[in-house]
Amino acid sequence: QAQLEESGGGAVQSGGSLKLTCAAPGRIYSSAVMSWFRQAPGKEREFVALIRWSTGRQLYADSVRGRFTISKDSPYNVHLQMTSLKPEDTAVYYCARGVQWSTAATDFTTWGQGTQVTVSS
Repeated sequence: QAQLEESGGGAVQSGGSLKLTCAAPGRIYSSAVMSWFRQAPGKEREFVALIRWSTGRQLYADSVRGRFTISKDSPYNVHLQMTSLKPEDTAVYYCARGVQWSTAATDFTTWGQGTQVTVSS
């Protein structure tokens, strides 16, 4: 059973914006690292962005740096603001929780069910 809940996906045109939200029922411990990954059809799941809960330190994939922003707010929400969207950003976006500062999906132990983002040209 997924313990994280994503929302905010949808269909937009190239150049548009979307804001994804990940809600974590319960609490997020200060040691947690919250991340966003995405998976396009026929491709492996890839890292998008992460944030350390205690410090707010962030890390981005090269493909989204400068266009996407990860943030957190109370009580236990993580957001992914996506701007200047491109057709190649089309994917199912997943929120994940772990404790390691890592871009590997295998290092994250708790996942949401994903939310679809579709960008048309």
